[in-house]
Amino acid sequence: MTRAEIIFWQGVRGKRLGGFRFRRQHPIGIYIVDFACISQMLVVEIDGGTHFTEEQLAYDDRRRRYLHSLGWRELRVSNGAVYVNLDGVLQDVLIALKGAAQLSMNECGERG
Repeated sequence: MTRAEIIFWQGVRGKRLGGFRFRRQHPIGIYIVDFACISQMLVVEIDGGTHFTEEQLAYDDRRRRYLHSLGWRELRVSNGAVYVNLDGVLQDVLIALKGAAQLSMNECGERG
């Protein structure tokens, strides 16, 4: 794991983020994602500078479309955001997780 991934992992491991469980370096089909919350089908990718080349952007787009085809959502976060605003990053992830939980409840008819 990169330094940014280690920092992020410290914030989410052991159900520290809203009671949601994350796995790190989790395989999904033909890809390995940085972090996955399986219950909410949310992938979190921590991106360094290499993710901004034309080639890498095209690869990331193919990967995103593949994950979406399997029902996964993806949240991409820059290394810099983790370094300077980890609390904000974790809040964004929690919002995405709670939004997915609410959608799941609505789809099951448990809430209006």
